[in-house]
Amino acid sequence: MKFEHPSNATLLNPDETIGMIPDLLNQSELNEWEAANILKAERWLFLTSHHSKDILTIDFIKLLHKKMFDETWKWAGQFRSSEKNIGVSPYKITTALHDLLEDVVHQILNNCFSPDEIAYRFHHRLVSIHPFANGNGRHSRLMTDLLLTYMGQPRFTWDEKNLGKEGPVRKQYIDSLREADKHNYAALALFVRS
Repeated sequence: MKFEHPSNATLLNPDETIGMIPDLLNQSELNEWEAANILKAERWLFLTSHHSKDILTIDFIKLLHKKMFDETWKWAGQFRSSEKNIGVSPYKITTALHDLLEDVVHQILNNCFSPDEIAYRFHHRLVSIHPFANGNGRHSRLMTDLLLTYMGQPRFTWDEKNLGKEGPVRKQYIDSLREADKHNYAALALFVRS
């Protein structure tokens, strides 16, 4: 199967591509398969009771990724072992996630920012760490939405159906993340509620 990716997408290496579980013919079939897998995970996530102290853990981050991609990739829920076009070095993933989760717990307990700001900053850092071989954007958006619900806030209004496709919505999303890399969160704040 030939993999097709929108620009700025994380590319899989050959070892990662052989981890595909279903026998699919093209990228369109893979996209549909992953979408169905993610929908099951989303139902599980929002219809199952999770304790707030459990969701901000490395184990939960891995569990959610596994639930999202367990019917698609053998390595679902496992941190990547290869370098990518984005993210920390693989050996730094656990430490970077630990620091992120500790920071978010502190921000929530001490009302350091509004719930929306805590959430979009969390999203940005989780994407920047890029813990998995693939699915990081979709995973971090779902984790962020869960965080928002635990803070008593509505989920962000991501334009999910368009973020995986080349076009103006994806470009706006990527551009807002790049601005956040420079500690300018204004564009991301607007995007998540647009």
